Amino acid sequence: LQYRIGQLYMISKHSHEQSDRGEGVEVVQNEPYEDPNHGNGQLTEKRVYLNSKLPSWARAVVPKIFYVTEKAWNYYPYTITEYTCSFLPKFSIHIETKYEDNKGSNDSIFDKEAKDLEREVCFIDIASDEIPERYYKESEDPKYFKSQKTGRGQLKEGWRETHQPIMCSYKLVTVKFEVWGLQTRVEQFVHKVVRDILLIGHRQAFAWVDEWYDMTMDEVREFERATQEATNKKIGIFPPAISISNISMPSSTRSAPSSAPSTPLSTDAPEFLTVPKDRPRKKSAPETLTLPDPAK
Repeated sequence: LQYRIGQLYMISKHSHEQSDRGEGVEVVQNEPYEDPNHGNGQLTEKRVYLNSKLPSWARAVVPKIFYVTEKAWNYYPYTITEYTCSFLPKFSIHIETKYEDNKGSNDSIFDKEAKDLEREVCFIDIASDEIPERYYKESEDPKYFKSQKTGRGQLKEGWRETHQPIMCSYKLVTVKFEVWGLQTRVEQFVHKVVRDILLIGHRQAFAWVDEWYDMTMDEVREFERATQEATNKKIGIFPPAISISNISMPSSTRSAPSSAPSTPLSTDAPEFLTVPKDRPRKKSAPETLTLPDPAK
């Protein structure tokens, strides 16, 4: 329960901090949802406006009215988040999440879901992994932060072997971009983005523990509602008032995917994707072209 409250708090606060007029995270829907297989959960739908966050090669072909739709069905501790793009119908991200009370020792947690998929395992350490310099704050560095309320921190090397309580968030990330010539580059970029966002978000959840530690689930839902309304206004979108109800909705006839609460996709392209501005343009042909004389 502590992890769940901390995660919801972090997502709302992070989204508000990263939003500005015309860009950020608009909350379209946030309400209870009942699934025939997974039971009661929470459905959220958000639009992530991030045109200025795109790498230069993408901004050249993407319209200014551009957003990523995030739909999430949260049946904690089992979740799935899906991202689609308003401009690229063949682009999607599917993130399946499972939470367990261990230090990342379950190597077979997704064997059933991904038995036929080629996978690369990436372990994220919130204390020692580097984050993009523009996101670094010493007050949010787990190596230096120490909680006043819980006494948790500072996370030194080897902390996973000794620190209690501990929980691991396992994520199975699938990226699809079915456009020939760009598929590999875009998929690599998205995996880098997702990794950075997960690392930054969990560092913040740990560093903000004194803000959310005493909250109940009802209190964090109220914080979520108020923050979402403030965020929508901050980016210049004024939808009807957001209601987060505790009343269960009728179950759907279809089996919805289960999903994690949302995290905005907002980061710049990694260096290997950026094009040097002062690189001389290559010439595809010589300045003059001399054709042979047919008579000879």
